[in-house]
Amino acid sequence: MANPFRFGVQSFNADSGQQWADRVRKAEELGYSAFHLADHLLGPGKALEAANHPVQNLAAIPAMAYAAAVTSSIKIGCRVFCIDYHNPVVLTKSAMTIDMLSGGRLEFGLGAGWIKSEYEAVNIPFDEPRVRIDRLADVIEGIKAFRGDGQVNVRNGTINWQEFEGLPKPISKPPIMIGGGSPRILRLAGQEADIVSLNFNNRAGAIGPDGVQLSTESETVKKLGWIREGAGERFDELEIEIGAYFTVVVDDARPVVQTFAQMFGCSEEDMLRHPHALFGGVDSICEELHRRREQHGISYFTVGEDNLEAFAPVVAKLTGQ
Repeated sequence: MANPFRFGVQSFNADSGQQWADRVRKAEELGYSAFHLADHLLGPGKALEAANHPVQNLAAIPAMAYAAAVTSSIKIGCRVFCIDYHNPVVLTKSAMTIDMLSGGRLEFGLGAGWIKSEYEAVNIPFDEPRVRIDRLADVIEGIKAFRGDGQVNVRNGTINWQEFEGLPKPISKPPIMIGGGSPRILRLAGQEADIVSLNFNNRAGAIGPDGVQLSTESETVKKLGWIREGAGERFDELEIEIGAYFTVVVDDARPVVQTFAQMFGCSEEDMLRHPHALFGGVDSICEELHRRREQHGISYFTVGEDNLEAFAPVVAKLTGQ
């Protein structure tokens, strides 16, 4: 049986606490199931320009706590924490605290990091992908021990946690979301995650045509295969999430599709069916989401805050299906 549809909103910025509270409350009111931050550090400058990434002016952990405090039912998460930006035990304790104080509403997103210029700008070593992904696996082992029963006893290549109990305990074990787009990290996600967040293969260390072209529908089928290799028999227990980064709710989608196809060097057909894109009116988007769930098992879709209200009719139509 297919997972029910779920929809998230991802936000990067707020000018005030009141604006932030209003935004997350609006997402809850409109029926979105989750409200996400990202985990990036840089303000405007050459380093961010090199990454071709939007500015994020909010630190993820306090913004998540604030979002949880002003709402009552929506899940609160981060797509995804870069484990290299945080001391692992401090990150884990902070996340478990948000889960406890919110009544069990945390979605704990984790990733291996990818923006090379961001690492360099703050003097964090940017190790090769294999090393970063192995480190992520180590941290996940620690998180699962911290939130479990009894004393923590974990020694691996990254952490050495001994002779203490992880506190606070979460209300219920918050789902772990692992995000990425390469074979190694998606196999890890299949093995360890509850939610797998499909992303671009950001091997270039920046957003650009390369990552988009490696995330077409045919490439996404390969990614799902890597998840299945890691998951084995537990594959059907996973929830598959994806960021619909290029979403435009519009009656005539043709001009928009043409523009995006030219921008990223894709065919119009590939762009129209691109798993990270949704173009068209409410009914056509709903039909496409049903197709993607039926053919690929993707049931959890996250849009940017600029589509919070425009995409809400899709959420209303499909929530609970």
